Amino acid sequence: MARYSELSRQELETLRTELTERYEQFKRRGLKLDMSRGKPSSDQLDLANGLFDVVNSKTSCLSADGTDCRNYGDFTGIPDCKVIFCEMLGVAPEELFICGNSSLTMMYDAIGKMVLHGVRPGAEPWWKTPERKFLCPVPGYDRHFAITQRYNFEMIPVEMDENGPDMDVVERLAASDPTIKGIWCVPKYSNPNGVTYSDETVRRLARMKTAASDFMIMWDNAYAVHDLHPEERQQILNILEECKAAGDPDRVMMFASTSKISHAGAGVAAFACSTAVMENMKNLLTIQTISFDKVNMLRHARYFKNLDGVLAHMEKLAAELRPKFQTVLDAFNNELAGKGIAEWIEPKGGYFISLNVLDGCAKKVVQMCKDAGVVLTSAGATYPYGKDPRDRNIRVAPSYPTVSELQQAVELLCLCVELAGVEKLLEQ
Repeated sequence: MARYSELSRQELETLRTELTERYEQFKRRGLKLDMSRGKPSSDQLDLANGLFDVVNSKTSCLSADGTDCRNYGDFTGIPDCKVIFCEMLGVAPEELFICGNSSLTMMYDAIGKMVLHGVRPGAEPWWKTPERKFLCPVPGYDRHFAITQRYNFEMIPVEMDENGPDMDVVERLAASDPTIKGIWCVPKYSNPNGVTYSDETVRRLARMKTAASDFMIMWDNAYAVHDLHPEERQQILNILEECKAAGDPDRVMMFASTSKISHAGAGVAAFACSTAVMENMKNLLTIQTISFDKVNMLRHARYFKNLDGVLAHMEKLAAELRPKFQTVLDAFNNELAGKGIAEWIEPKGGYFISLNVLDGCAKKVVQMCKDAGVVLTSAGATYPYGKDPRDRNIRVAPSYPTVSELQQAVELLCLCVELAGVEKLLEQ
């Protein structure tokens, strides 16, 4: 197959006519498929329905330390649930706080607390730096960008490579500008391109010089156990331990949840940090809540028991997800490979596939898919302010549709990528 850029204008015109007819046929199918968010399917959610059985009207509601989970108490989380997250994140119980159902809520809250109060020992509130900035690896998670935008940070994009964010750029910017207050990180199977940070990247983040003494790494380890191929499980260094070794344990806040492990919106979330930052966070949190939902903590603790229980469950989830990811990747390899109009990374875990099309074509591809009945994540969503400077990145979320629905959706997506690419080449 020749690269489309090597085709003559007449060949491109003929191809456009063929592709346009196929596209019109798709529109006549009346598809109604939504791939805009990384939602678990009902089949995935069913795998955790045992949660409903382990705590009910006939069971004890006492945690391992004797706390009645129906009542107030155990402000930082029950010990039986802490076992799971301590093992998952590699932290001590005193470095961990178990919260409600959403790590995103805690990230929003943590940024807010740093803006209003400062949480690092001796740090001034960030509102005293009106021109504050935040580093944003791209492509990245749109909800992270929304948080920092809401708190009036200027967001500075940093391109990702196969090892994580470009550390030469991160180090240069962080060392030169005291108004840069932190960086967003999804370190394992990053959203959306599936990259896992290398050991060198983790060490450099922990050891780099920062002009801001209160610089904070927001370490969103959302896919810590989301391996598509458990036998090839990727590992990352413990960022908190690396920060301790570098002499700055207060530099990082780690976040995790069971939102895509158990039931979305009904899971358990946690954050971890140095004991010094933890004391400040507890002092602030004790004003806004007396305790979080310990019944749900107990439910998860009894169902999963420990990290081994979580990993056994994740093998079942991986078996559900692998055919879906493979359906998308097979279509890309069969329909787009070698044509010079798209590129992608084959992730080993996580929830997404990142697709790059020809510059200036992503918005057009997404709109064409929508007009034919398939809703994708908005083009530009993986960049701060929703603006992809090259208009090329599309986040593909294979988790929710069935395999048969995915086959139709990705066939249409590939067709739209081809058609938009051909039309772009004809404009040149």
